[in-house]
Amino acid sequence: MPRRPRPKWPAEINGHRLHPESLMMSYGYRPEWSEGALKCPIFQTSTFVFQSAEEGKRFFELAYGLREPQRAEQLGLIYSRLNNPDLEILEDRLTLWDEAEEAAVFQSGMAAICTTLLTFLRPGDVVLHSEPLYGGTDYLIKRILPEWGIQPVGFLAGASEEEIRARIAAAGIADRIRVLYVETPANPTNRLVDLQACARITRDLGQSARPALLLVDNTFLGPLWQHPLKHGADLVLYSATKYIGGHSDVIAGAVLGKSELVKAIKATRTFTGSMAEPWTGWLLLRSLETLKIRMERQARNAHRVADFLAEHPKVEKVYYLGHLQPSDPQWEVFQRQCESPGAMISFEIRGGEAEAFRFLNCLKLIKLAVSLGGTESLAEHPATMTHADVPPEEQRRIGIRENLVRLSVGIEHPADLILDLEQALEAV
Repeated sequence: MPRRPRPKWPAEINGHRLHPESLMMSYGYRPEWSEGALKCPIFQTSTFVFQSAEEGKRFFELAYGLREPQRAEQLGLIYSRLNNPDLEILEDRLTLWDEAEEAAVFQSGMAAICTTLLTFLRPGDVVLHSEPLYGGTDYLIKRILPEWGIQPVGFLAGASEEEIRARIAAAGIADRIRVLYVETPANPTNRLVDLQACARITRDLGQSARPALLLVDNTFLGPLWQHPLKHGADLVLYSATKYIGGHSDVIAGAVLGKSELVKAIKATRTFTGSMAEPWTGWLLLRSLETLKIRMERQARNAHRVADFLAEHPKVEKVYYLGHLQPSDPQWEVFQRQCESPGAMISFEIRGGEAEAFRFLNCLKLIKLAVSLGGTESLAEHPATMTHADVPPEEQRRIGIRENLVRLSVGIEHPADLILDLEQALEAV
């Protein structure tokens, strides 16, 4: 495969910019580069052959930052821990939905999060973060990073800009905050964090030599229904296992944003070895082609399911963005920040853990499993599963109750999903 020129955004025909769902089929790849193969082959190789020793020298000079690239000069293929055609084409395509300058792909969502935080945090820094977070992220930020001298300070998702600023002032940490890390919507409560407010706050934090960065985990809504970079985020992160992969058959992660920041993350990735491998890259290229139609169907199904749950007498409360009312303070944030409620629903069953377990054990079509964003519908119990490592008192404080169930809605027929939910609720 000859060294390909990096494609430019936007791709156009007769001056008209093509939509991302169209570009997912071919962006960054040309069949003549690979014997006319319509789809990009799997480059299952550890290393790449240089045409000359001088070429190898040039590639390594760029890879290790020993000199600045000359005009139109690009890093060549060296070794699959540094770069690989499947990953590079995937990273090009991932930038399209968020209109990011650059992307980096990892072997898991946690690898993306961990590598990104390690790139920018140093002992003495503070991570200001929303709550609740995904259980793995929560453990990393609250249990592991403090062992390296990095202090976590949290605020509840849904807090106003004034409340977040008051939290910063009370803790006396404004000049030590290096990262403001948020998940929005929050996992599993679906509470929104105002990204524009966080961007304003971030601009006032940190030191002139090391300004604070706004990092956003966009897994629940993205990359279709929310675009954090457009609202002031510096970097957007994904568990690509979820909607991007979409078939519950691959583990991966991604981070996107400005080239300067992503290149720094890629440098860290080179030495942690946390990059995705070619087979993962190829599978995600396949999945991106159907991302929009999958997410659209999931969102439509979720609306019908949420409406059913809201009317059921054995359901105490439903957490679903599509049910926000203008009187809710979150309404304005949703209207400004989100393009759809997405397909994640959490709801509280009347009773406690026993009733929640009874419901989960009686599901037939919907599978009892963690993860989300796949073609199949999944249900789980956050308090004892995805967020089991969060202490009970912390769970209660951040809104995770023992009767809470999280539901990821798939692409099945919505009437069948409702039929399954109905029979399982009747068994409670």
